Amino acid sequence: MDHALDYAGMGEAELAARAAARDPHAIRLITTRNNQRLYRAAWSVLRNRADAEEAVQDAYVKAFTGAPFEGRSSLATWLTRIVLNEALARKRGNEALKRSLADADVAQLDDYREKLMSVSLASPEFQMLRAELAHAIEAAIARLPEDFRTVLVLRDIEGMSIEETAETLDILTATVKTRHLRARRRLRQEIDPDFRAVLAETLRFDGANCERMTARAVAALTEK
Repeated sequence: MDHALDYAGMGEAELAARAAARDPHAIRLITTRNNQRLYRAAWSVLRNRADAEEAVQDAYVKAFTGAPFEGRSSLATWLTRIVLNEALARKRGNEALKRSLADADVAQLDDYREKLMSVSLASPEFQMLRAELAHAIEAAIARLPEDFRTVLVLRDIEGMSIEETAETLDILTATVKTRHLRARRRLRQEIDPDFRAVLAETLRFDGANCERMTARAVAALTEK
């Protein structure tokens, strides 16, 4: 492959075609751009980090060894739809995947709020409490009904528009709005609004996690 090619400036169709041809540079760029969104989408169905990572890897392989990307939607939306289908297939095939985060005690949130108000924002204690709170929020999201949970993850955590979410899930925009509203109401019953800012820490999949997923995807696609 020509290392001088401007991969970052390529159109999505060309980039996807090069990934399908096992170009590691194209695969790396695509996965780096999409790992976090796809991981969050997979987790919204499976509620288990390891299983979500495996679903993302398998989705990449299916995306670039199966029917080609035709550009009728964005590459990110196309990949998100594939990973959701992969996650749903895994869930149907093994109902034991309903375990994991569902047992966390969200009642701890009031205690966290009181502690956060009493410590310095820059202190190690504050950072530890933020991490604990993020885990509690993740657990609360995990307890939402699947239809609500997936919409909430795509809209509030991943930042997808109503239209993108509707296209990804193949549902009406009105359905997205209704599910999103109901998901927020259900979540609000368990999580105090003071902690909305901590939502950004939930389901992070960057840094070493992103690099590991990219390496796995490149290896899976180039070794075939």
